[in-house]
Amino acid sequence: MAEKLVYDGLQSCPYLEGQVARMPLYRQLRRLGLAATDARFARAERRVGVCLYHTACPTCRACEGIRIPVATFRPTKSQRRTKRKGDEAFRVEYGRATFTDEKLALFNKHKAQRGLVATDDEMVTPLGYASWLVHSCVHTMEMRYYLHDQLAAVGVVDLGLRGASSVYFYFDPDPEVARLSPGVYSVLRELDLCRQTGREHLYLGLYVRDCRHLSYKANYHPHERLVDGDWRLQDPETP
Repeated sequence: MAEKLVYDGLQSCPYLEGQVARMPLYRQLRRLGLAATDARFARAERRVGVCLYHTACPTCRACEGIRIPVATFRPTKSQRRTKRKGDEAFRVEYGRATFTDEKLALFNKHKAQRGLVATDDEMVTPLGYASWLVHSCVHTMEMRYYLHDQLAAVGVVDLGLRGASSVYFYFDPDPEVARLSPGVYSVLRELDLCRQTGREHLYLGLYVRDCRHLSYKANYHPHERLVDGDWRLQDPETP
């Protein structure tokens, strides 16, 4: 047995108010190879630590996997401008995902100042950070973004043979960093990474049209969404 079901209950939906979610969580008992990881990406599975999960909600199908075909992606004028400014401002380093006190402080600053936690009790601990972003059941790397030689943002990316999956990105919410649209820039740099390493798709996780925290992912064109088990190409006019 390569995996073990560790949770399969109903819970409040984290994306849509009033909805009930079911997200079966499977602990991986051994590290997945690159090709096996691609197969899980293609099912829109997400990673948290050494576990993989997918949506299997009883009454709602609002969540759709979303991915960008690298070869055909065409940035908008605004995205091209963000890329130019980011290339001028940031220095990007690549390496394996690791824990440091500096990263944890930046992570919690991002969560607190962007309204992603309600109380200090919800701040992530060193163990929580490592358990989620560092300990992994697939090949995982991080991209570190420096502004004026200060760590300004970190992106964690899972790798398959033919695809990559954007796991999480956090950044310093101070205006000097935020004005550079680091979230958009990180997606464009991850697309660069895919292009340079011969990977065909960048997976952005889940898209939910009526959730503002997830609907922005449709701003990258063309993209594909997983609908009823099929990846369907979306054009810029598709909501």
